[in-house]
Amino acid sequence: MSLFDSIFSFFKQKTSDPAVVFGRYSDAYKSEEQQSAWNRSLLLFEEGRPLAAYRELLVFMRNDAENNVSWSENEKGLQFEFRQGSRKITGFANKEQVKVESRIAWADDLNVAFMRRLAEHNFSLRYARFALTPDNCIAIVFDSSTKDGSPYKLLQAFRELAINADKQDDLLLDEFRSLRPVEEPLTDPALPEHEKTAKVAYVKKQINAVLNCLQEGKPDPNRSPGGFVYLMLGTAFRLDYLVRPEGFMMDALEKIYQTYFTKDEKQPAAKVELLKKHFQKLIARTDDELMGEFYRTRSTFGINPAVRHDRIQTLIDGELPKMEWHIEQRHPEIITMAIPNYIVGYALFHYAPPPPDSALFHFFLRVTEHEYFTDLGFSGKLVGPDGRLQKSAIEQEIRRIEDIWRPRFPKFRLNTNGLDYSSLPLFARTYLTMVRGVEY
Repeated sequence: MSLFDSIFSFFKQKTSDPAVVFGRYSDAYKSEEQQSAWNRSLLLFEEGRPLAAYRELLVFMRNDAENNVSWSENEKGLQFEFRQGSRKITGFANKEQVKVESRIAWADDLNVAFMRRLAEHNFSLRYARFALTPDNCIAIVFDSSTKDGSPYKLLQAFRELAINADKQDDLLLDEFRSLRPVEEPLTDPALPEHEKTAKVAYVKKQINAVLNCLQEGKPDPNRSPGGFVYLMLGTAFRLDYLVRPEGFMMDALEKIYQTYFTKDEKQPAAKVELLKKHFQKLIARTDDELMGEFYRTRSTFGINPAVRHDRIQTLIDGELPKMEWHIEQRHPEIITMAIPNYIVGYALFHYAPPPPDSALFHFFLRVTEHEYFTDLGFSGKLVGPDGRLQKSAIEQEIRRIEDIWRPRFPKFRLNTNGLDYSSLPLFARTYLTMVRGVEY
Protein backbone atom coordinates (compact mmCIF):
# COMPACT_ATOMS: atom_id res chain seq x y z
CA MET A 1 0.00 0.00 0.00
CA SER A 2 1.43 3.40 -0.97
CA LEU A 3 1.72 6.28 1.48
CA PHE A 4 -1.00 8.10 -0.47
CA ASP A 5 -3.40 5.18 -0.12
CA SER A 6 -2.58 4.74 3.58
CA ILE A 7 -3.57 8.32 4.38
CA PHE A 8 -7.03 7.84 2.93
CA SER A 9 -7.30 4.39 4.53
CA PHE A 10 -6.84 5.87 7.99
CA PHE A 11 -9.13 8.87 7.60
CA LYS A 12 -11.85 6.84 5.91
CA GLN A 13 -14.66 6.75 8.47
CA LYS A 14 -16.35 3.67 9.86
CA THR A 15 -19.70 3.00 8.24
CA SER A 16 -21.43 4.12 11.45
CA ASP A 17 -19.57 7.44 11.59
CA PRO A 18 -20.45 10.62 9.69
CA ALA A 19 -18.27 11.76 6.77
CA VAL A 20 -16.93 14.87 8.52
CA VAL A 21 -13.75 16.43 7.13
CA PHE A 22 -11.25 17.89 9.59
CA GLY A 23 -8.29 20.22 9.13
CA ARG A 24 -6.99 22.13 6.18
CA TYR A 25 -6.37 20.44 2.87
CA SER A 26 -2.80 19.30 2.31
CA ASP A 27 -1.11 18.38 -0.95
CA ALA A 28 2.15 17.55 0.81
CA TYR A 29 2.00 13.82 0.11
CA LYS A 30 1.75 12.72 -3.50
CA SER A 31 1.16 9.29 -4.97
CA GLU A 32 3.75 7.50 -7.08
CA GLU A 33 1.63 8.21 -10.16
CA GLN A 34 1.65 11.92 -9.39
CA GLN A 35 5.40 12.00 -8.83
CA SER A 36 5.95 10.20 -12.14
CA ALA A 37 3.71 12.74 -13.89
CA TRP A 38 5.78 15.58 -12.44
CA ASN A 39 9.01 14.05 -13.75
CA ARG A 40 7.46 13.55 -17.18
CA SER A 41 6.26 17.16 -17.17
CA LEU A 42 9.79 18.45 -16.63
CA LEU A 43 11.24 16.25 -19.36
CA LEU A 44 8.56 17.16 -21.90
CA PHE A 45 9.07 20.87 -21.31
CA GLU A 46 12.82 20.48 -21.81
CA GLU A 47 12.04 18.71 -25.10
CA GLY A 48 10.07 21.76 -26.29
CA ARG A 49 6.61 20.18 -25.90
CA PRO A 50 4.83 22.60 -23.52
CA LEU A 51 1.26 21.37 -23.99
CA ALA A 52 2.24 17.78 -23.28
CA ALA A 53 4.19 19.04 -20.26
CA TYR A 54 1.15 20.94 -19.00
CA ARG A 55 -1.07 17.86 -19.30
CA GLU A 56 1.32 15.97 -17.05
CA LEU A 57 1.40 18.93 -14.65
CA LEU A 58 -2.38 18.67 -14.34
CA VAL A 59 -2.06 14.94 -13.60
CA PHE A 60 0.40 15.85 -10.84
CA MET A 61 -2.08 18.39 -9.41
CA ARG A 62 -5.10 16.10 -9.64
CA ASN A 63 -6.33 14.35 -6.52
CA ASP A 64 -8.83 11.67 -7.55
CA ALA A 65 -10.40 11.63 -4.08
CA GLU A 66 -11.09 15.37 -4.39
CA ASN A 67 -12.05 15.40 -8.11
CA ASN A 68 -10.36 18.79 -8.17
CA VAL A 69 -8.81 19.08 -11.64
CA SER A 70 -10.23 18.53 -15.13
CA TRP A 71 -9.14 19.38 -18.67
CA SER A 72 -9.92 18.92 -22.35
CA GLU A 73 -7.98 19.52 -25.53
CA ASN A 74 -8.79 20.40 -29.14
CA GLU A 75 -7.03 21.92 -32.12
CA LYS A 76 -7.01 25.35 -30.42
CA GLY A 77 -5.18 24.22 -27.31
CA LEU A 78 -5.56 22.91 -23.78
CA GLN A 79 -8.46 24.07 -21.60
CA PHE A 80 -8.47 23.21 -17.91
CA GLU A 81 -9.95 24.12 -14.56
CA PHE A 82 -9.21 23.31 -10.95
CA ARG A 83 -10.77 24.00 -7.57
CA GLN A 84 -9.53 25.80 -4.50
CA GLY A 85 -12.11 26.02 -1.75
CA SER A 86 -15.05 28.06 -2.97
CA ARG A 87 -13.28 29.21 -6.15
CA LYS A 88 -13.07 27.72 -9.61
CA ILE A 89 -9.90 28.56 -11.53
CA THR A 90 -10.04 28.30 -15.32
CA GLY A 91 -7.13 28.24 -17.72
CA PHE A 92 -6.13 27.98 -21.36
CA ALA A 93 -2.82 27.12 -23.01
CA ASN A 94 -1.64 26.88 -26.60
CA LYS A 95 1.84 26.71 -28.11
CA GLU A 96 2.47 30.41 -27.48
CA GLN A 97 0.90 31.29 -24.15
CA VAL A 98 -0.86 30.12 -21.01
CA LYS A 99 -3.45 32.16 -19.12
CA VAL A 100 -5.31 31.42 -15.88
CA GLU A 101 -8.11 33.36 -14.19
CA SER A 102 -10.47 33.16 -11.23
CA ARG A 103 -13.42 35.52 -10.95
CA ILE A 104 -14.03 36.72 -7.41
CA ALA A 105 -16.82 39.35 -7.23
CA TRP A 106 -18.95 41.69 -9.34
CA ALA A 107 -18.31 45.40 -8.77
CA ASP A 108 -21.43 47.49 -9.37
CA ASP A 109 -19.61 50.57 -8.13
CA LEU A 110 -15.87 51.11 -8.57
CA ASN A 111 -15.31 51.98 -4.92
CA VAL A 112 -11.91 53.52 -4.21
CA ALA A 113 -11.53 51.55 -0.96
CA PHE A 114 -11.62 48.04 -2.44
CA MET A 115 -9.63 49.11 -5.51
CA ARG A 116 -6.89 50.42 -3.21
CA ARG A 117 -7.04 47.17 -1.23
CA LEU A 118 -6.49 45.10 -4.37
CA ALA A 119 -3.71 47.36 -5.63
CA GLU A 120 -1.90 46.89 -2.30
CA HIS A 121 -2.34 43.12 -2.57
CA ASN A 122 -0.71 43.19 -6.00
CA PHE A 123 2.54 44.43 -4.47
CA SER A 124 2.75 41.24 -2.37
CA LEU A 125 2.09 38.84 -5.28
CA ARG A 126 4.97 37.34 -7.26
CA TYR A 127 3.11 35.82 -10.23
CA ALA A 128 -0.58 36.67 -10.25
CA ARG A 129 -2.38 40.02 -10.09
CA PHE A 130 -5.81 41.31 -9.24
CA ALA A 131 -7.54 42.98 -12.19
CA LEU A 132 -10.89 44.29 -13.35
CA THR A 133 -12.47 42.60 -16.36
CA PRO A 134 -14.23 44.62 -19.08
CA ASP A 135 -17.62 43.68 -17.55
CA ASN A 136 -16.57 44.99 -14.08
CA CYS A 137 -15.74 41.70 -12.42
CA ILE A 138 -12.85 41.50 -9.96
CA ALA A 139 -10.56 38.67 -11.01
CA ILE A 140 -7.13 37.39 -10.17
CA VAL A 141 -5.15 36.45 -13.29
CA PHE A 142 -1.82 35.04 -14.41
CA ASP A 143 -0.39 34.75 -17.90
CA SER A 144 2.91 33.80 -19.42
CA SER A 145 4.46 32.82 -22.72
CA THR A 146 5.04 29.09 -22.96
CA LYS A 147 8.71 29.79 -23.59
CA ASP A 148 8.96 31.14 -20.04
CA GLY A 149 6.22 28.92 -18.62
CA SER A 150 8.12 26.04 -17.09
CA PRO A 151 6.19 23.57 -14.89
CA TYR A 152 8.08 24.96 -11.87
CA LYS A 153 6.87 28.48 -12.61
CA LEU A 154 3.30 27.45 -13.43
CA LEU A 155 2.94 25.35 -10.29
CA GLN A 156 3.99 28.27 -8.07
CA ALA A 157 1.81 30.70 -10.01
CA PHE A 158 -1.25 28.42 -9.86
CA ARG A 159 -0.73 27.96 -6.11
CA GLU A 160 -0.44 31.70 -5.44
CA LEU A 161 -3.45 32.55 -7.60
CA ALA A 162 -5.68 29.81 -6.18
CA ILE A 163 -4.95 30.47 -2.50
CA ASN A 164 -5.49 34.22 -2.86
CA ALA A 165 -8.68 33.75 -4.87
CA ASP A 166 -10.16 31.45 -2.24
CA LYS A 167 -9.23 33.71 0.66
CA GLN A 168 -10.11 37.10 -0.77
CA ASP A 169 -13.59 36.37 -2.11
CA ASP A 170 -15.17 35.94 1.33
CA LEU A 171 -13.17 38.77 2.90
CA LEU A 172 -14.01 41.30 0.18
CA LEU A 173 -17.70 40.39 0.14
CA ASP A 174 -17.90 40.59 3.92
CA GLU A 175 -16.27 44.03 4.07
CA PHE A 176 -17.55 45.78 0.93
CA ARG A 177 -21.31 45.64 0.52
CA SER A 178 -21.14 47.12 -2.98
CA LEU A 179 -19.66 43.86 -4.25
CA ARG A 180 -21.75 40.90 -5.37
CA PRO A 181 -20.65 37.25 -5.34
CA VAL A 182 -19.80 35.48 -8.57
CA GLU A 183 -22.21 32.58 -8.64
CA GLU A 184 -20.46 29.58 -10.12
CA PRO A 185 -22.04 26.14 -10.68
CA LEU A 186 -20.09 24.35 -7.94
CA THR A 187 -21.53 20.94 -7.16
CA ASP A 188 -20.36 20.30 -3.60
CA PRO A 189 -23.26 19.14 -1.43
CA ALA A 190 -24.23 21.26 1.56
CA LEU A 191 -23.21 20.18 5.03
CA PRO A 192 -25.96 18.45 7.03
CA GLU A 193 -27.82 20.84 9.31
CA HIS A 194 -26.95 18.84 12.42
CA GLU A 195 -23.24 19.15 11.59
CA LYS A 196 -23.45 22.93 11.18
CA THR A 197 -25.49 23.20 14.38
CA ALA A 198 -22.91 21.15 16.30
CA LYS A 199 -20.10 23.31 14.94
CA VAL A 200 -21.78 26.57 15.92
CA ALA A 201 -22.47 25.24 19.41
CA TYR A 202 -18.87 24.06 19.76
CA VAL A 203 -17.42 27.39 18.59
CA LYS A 204 -19.53 29.34 21.08
CA LYS A 205 -18.82 26.92 23.92
CA GLN A 206 -15.05 27.10 23.37
CA ILE A 207 -14.90 30.87 23.05
CA ASN A 208 -17.17 31.42 26.04
CA ALA A 209 -14.95 29.10 28.09
CA VAL A 210 -11.93 31.25 27.22
CA LEU A 211 -13.72 34.52 28.00
CA ASN A 212 -15.13 33.16 31.28
CA CYS A 213 -11.68 31.95 32.32
CA LEU A 214 -10.28 35.42 31.70
CA GLN A 215 -13.08 36.99 33.72
CA GLU A 216 -12.59 34.65 36.67
CA GLY A 217 -8.89 35.48 36.69
CA LYS A 218 -7.53 32.23 38.13
CA PRO A 219 -4.63 32.70 37.80
CA ASP A 220 -4.55 36.47 37.36
CA PRO A 221 -4.00 37.11 33.60
CA ASN A 222 -2.14 40.33 34.41
CA ARG A 223 0.38 38.61 36.68
CA SER A 224 0.56 35.23 34.94
CA PRO A 225 -0.46 35.79 31.32
CA GLY A 226 1.49 32.83 29.92
CA GLY A 227 -1.18 30.22 30.55
CA PHE A 228 -3.82 32.42 28.93
CA VAL A 229 -1.66 32.94 25.85
CA TYR A 230 -1.43 29.17 25.40
CA LEU A 231 -5.15 28.83 26.09
CA MET A 232 -6.18 31.39 23.48
CA LEU A 233 -3.75 30.31 20.77
CA GLY A 234 -4.53 26.63 21.36
CA THR A 235 -8.26 27.36 21.15
CA ALA A 236 -7.82 29.19 17.84
CA PHE A 237 -5.76 26.35 16.36
CA ARG A 238 -8.22 23.72 17.63
CA LEU A 239 -11.24 25.54 16.18
CA ASP A 240 -9.49 25.86 12.83
CA TYR A 241 -8.90 22.10 12.70
CA LEU A 242 -12.16 20.81 14.16
CA VAL A 243 -14.78 23.08 12.56
CA ARG A 244 -12.86 23.88 9.34
CA PRO A 245 -14.27 27.38 8.82
CA GLU A 246 -14.06 29.54 5.73
CA GLY A 247 -14.21 33.29 5.21
CA PHE A 248 -14.35 35.68 8.15
CA MET A 249 -13.83 33.09 10.88
CA MET A 250 -10.84 31.47 9.18
CA ASP A 251 -9.27 34.90 8.76
CA ALA A 252 -10.02 35.84 12.39
CA LEU A 253 -8.34 32.68 13.68
CA GLU A 254 -5.27 33.44 11.57
CA LYS A 255 -5.20 37.00 12.94
CA ILE A 256 -5.20 35.66 16.51
CA TYR A 257 -1.92 33.90 15.77
CA GLN A 258 -0.51 36.86 13.85
CA THR A 259 -1.48 39.33 16.57
CA TYR A 260 0.43 37.52 19.27
CA PHE A 261 3.56 36.79 17.25
CA THR A 262 3.85 40.24 15.69
CA LYS A 263 7.13 41.74 16.87
CA ASP A 264 6.28 44.89 18.77
CA GLU A 265 6.77 46.41 22.21
CA LYS A 266 3.55 45.06 23.72
CA GLN A 267 3.84 42.91 26.84
CA PRO A 268 2.13 39.47 27.05
CA ALA A 269 -0.70 40.84 29.24
CA ALA A 270 -1.45 43.49 26.61
CA LYS A 271 -1.37 40.83 23.88
CA VAL A 272 -3.90 38.80 25.87
CA GLU A 273 -6.28 41.76 25.73
CA LEU A 274 -5.84 42.02 21.96
CA LEU A 275 -6.52 38.33 21.50
CA LYS A 276 -9.60 38.68 23.69
CA LYS A 277 -11.01 41.28 21.28
CA HIS A 278 -10.65 38.90 18.33
CA PHE A 279 -12.60 36.23 20.23
CA GLN A 280 -15.27 38.77 21.17
CA LYS A 281 -15.73 39.65 17.48
CA LEU A 282 -16.22 35.98 16.67
CA ILE A 283 -18.71 35.35 19.46
CA ALA A 284 -20.67 38.43 18.38
CA ARG A 285 -21.49 36.87 15.02
CA THR A 286 -24.95 35.39 14.67
CA ASP A 287 -25.61 31.69 14.29
CA ASP A 288 -26.58 32.25 10.66
CA GLU A 289 -23.35 34.14 9.96
CA LEU A 290 -21.30 31.35 11.49
CA MET A 291 -23.25 28.62 9.69
CA GLY A 292 -22.64 30.42 6.40
CA GLU A 293 -18.91 29.77 6.83
CA PHE A 294 -19.25 26.00 7.15
CA TYR A 295 -19.44 24.32 3.76
CA ARG A 296 -17.77 21.54 1.82
CA THR A 297 -14.97 22.49 -0.52
CA ARG A 298 -12.49 20.85 -2.85
CA SER A 299 -8.93 22.10 -3.10
CA THR A 300 -5.81 21.60 -5.16
CA PHE A 301 -3.17 23.30 -3.01
CA GLY A 302 -2.41 23.19 0.68
CA ILE A 303 -0.56 25.92 2.54
CA ASN A 304 1.20 23.89 5.24
CA PRO A 305 4.71 22.52 4.64
CA ALA A 306 5.50 18.85 5.16
CA VAL A 307 7.79 18.26 8.16
CA ARG A 308 9.64 15.28 9.55
CA HIS A 309 9.01 13.72 12.95
CA ASP A 310 12.03 15.46 14.45
CA ARG A 311 10.23 18.80 14.00
CA ILE A 312 7.34 17.40 16.04
CA GLN A 313 9.79 16.19 18.68
CA THR A 314 11.34 19.65 18.91
CA LEU A 315 7.91 21.22 19.35
CA ILE A 316 6.99 18.81 22.17
CA ASP A 317 10.39 19.14 23.87
CA GLY A 318 10.14 22.93 23.82
CA GLU A 319 6.59 23.27 25.14
CA LEU A 320 5.46 20.26 27.17
CA PRO A 321 7.76 20.85 30.21
CA LYS A 322 5.99 24.20 30.75
CA MET A 323 2.90 22.22 31.76
CA GLU A 324 4.52 21.11 35.03
CA TRP A 325 4.18 24.48 36.74
CA HIS A 326 0.44 24.60 36.09
CA ILE A 327 0.05 21.08 37.48
CA GLU A 328 2.05 21.97 40.59
CA GLN A 329 0.04 25.16 41.13
CA ARG A 330 -3.20 23.20 40.72
CA HIS A 331 -4.53 25.60 38.17
CA PRO A 332 -7.96 24.90 36.63
CA GLU A 333 -8.03 22.10 34.08
CA ILE A 334 -8.70 24.51 31.22
CA ILE A 335 -5.37 26.24 31.95
CA THR A 336 -3.48 23.02 32.66
CA MET A 337 -4.66 21.58 29.33
CA ALA A 338 -3.72 24.75 27.45
CA ILE A 339 -0.15 23.68 26.65
CA PRO A 340 -0.87 20.16 25.30
CA ASN A 341 -3.78 21.62 23.33
CA TYR A 342 -1.43 24.27 21.96
CA ILE A 343 1.15 21.67 20.91
CA VAL A 344 -1.37 19.57 19.00
CA GLY A 345 -3.12 22.61 17.53
CA TYR A 346 0.11 24.29 16.48
CA ALA A 347 1.33 21.17 14.67
CA LEU A 348 -1.94 20.75 12.77
CA PHE A 349 -2.29 24.50 12.02
CA HIS A 350 1.25 25.14 10.78
CA TYR A 351 2.52 21.83 9.45
CA ALA A 352 1.61 18.82 7.40
CA PRO A 353 3.05 16.33 9.93
CA PRO A 354 4.04 12.79 8.98
CA PRO A 355 0.77 10.86 8.52
CA PRO A 356 1.20 8.72 11.68
CA ASP A 357 1.71 11.90 13.73
CA SER A 358 -1.41 13.44 12.16
CA ALA A 359 -3.36 10.30 13.06
CA LEU A 360 -2.12 10.40 16.66
CA PHE A 361 -2.91 14.11 17.02
CA HIS A 362 -6.38 13.59 15.58
CA PHE A 363 -7.02 10.81 18.08
CA PHE A 364 -5.80 13.08 20.88
CA LEU A 365 -8.63 15.44 19.93
CA ARG A 366 -11.10 12.55 19.74
CA VAL A 367 -10.36 11.94 23.43
CA THR A 368 -10.05 15.50 24.71
CA GLU A 369 -13.04 16.81 22.70
CA HIS A 370 -15.16 13.66 22.95
CA GLU A 371 -18.42 15.57 23.57
CA TYR A 372 -18.05 17.46 20.29
CA PHE A 373 -17.36 14.27 18.34
CA THR A 374 -20.40 12.67 19.95
CA ASP A 375 -22.52 15.68 18.92
CA LEU A 376 -21.28 15.20 15.36
CA GLY A 377 -22.46 11.58 15.46
CA PHE A 378 -19.22 9.68 16.00
CA SER A 379 -19.29 6.39 17.87
CA GLY A 380 -16.76 5.06 20.36
CA LYS A 381 -16.93 5.30 24.14
CA LEU A 382 -13.52 6.79 24.84
CA VAL A 383 -14.75 8.68 27.90
CA GLY A 384 -17.38 7.37 30.30
CA PRO A 385 -20.49 9.24 31.53
CA ASP A 386 -18.61 10.09 34.73
CA GLY A 387 -15.76 11.68 32.76
CA ARG A 388 -13.37 8.79 33.33
CA LEU A 389 -11.06 7.86 30.48
CA GLN A 390 -11.78 4.38 29.14
CA LYS A 391 -8.38 2.70 29.00
CA SER A 392 -9.37 -0.37 26.99
CA ALA A 393 -11.19 1.62 24.28
CA ILE A 394 -8.38 4.15 24.01
CA GLU A 395 -5.63 1.54 23.76
CA GLN A 396 -7.61 -0.44 21.21
CA GLU A 397 -7.73 2.62 18.98
CA ILE A 398 -4.03 3.32 19.52
CA ARG A 399 -3.27 -0.24 18.36
CA ARG A 400 -5.42 0.32 15.28
CA ILE A 401 -3.33 3.37 14.40
CA GLU A 402 -0.19 1.32 14.91
CA ASP A 403 -1.46 -1.51 12.68
CA ILE A 404 -2.39 0.87 9.87
CA TRP A 405 0.96 2.65 9.69
CA ARG A 406 3.46 -0.07 10.56
CA PRO A 407 3.46 -1.60 7.03
CA ARG A 408 4.59 1.77 5.67
CA PHE A 409 6.88 2.59 8.63
CA PRO A 410 8.34 -0.73 9.92
CA LYS A 411 9.93 0.89 13.01
CA PHE A 412 6.65 2.50 14.05
CA ARG A 413 5.83 1.37 17.61
CA LEU A 414 3.63 2.99 20.26
CA ASN A 415 4.61 2.35 23.87
CA THR A 416 1.42 2.77 25.90
CA ASN A 417 2.95 1.60 29.20
CA GLY A 418 3.50 5.15 30.41
CA LEU A 419 -0.02 6.46 29.74
CA ASP A 420 -1.69 7.89 32.86
CA TYR A 421 -5.49 7.66 32.82
CA SER A 422 -6.08 9.22 36.26
CA SER A 423 -6.94 12.66 34.82
CA LEU A 424 -7.19 14.36 31.44
CA PRO A 425 -4.12 16.63 31.96
CA LEU A 426 -1.94 13.69 33.04
CA PHE A 427 -3.19 11.62 30.11
CA ALA A 428 -2.40 14.52 27.75
CA ARG A 429 1.12 14.88 29.12
CA THR A 430 1.92 11.17 28.93
CA TYR A 431 0.24 10.76 25.54
CA LEU A 432 2.39 13.51 23.97
CA THR A 433 5.44 11.96 25.63
CA MET A 434 4.49 8.73 23.84
CA VAL A 435 4.18 10.59 20.52
CA ARG A 436 7.52 12.25 21.09
CA GLY A 437 9.20 8.85 21.51
CA VAL A 438 7.92 7.39 18.23
CA GLU A 439 10.54 6.21 15.76
CA TYR A 440 10.11 5.81 12.00
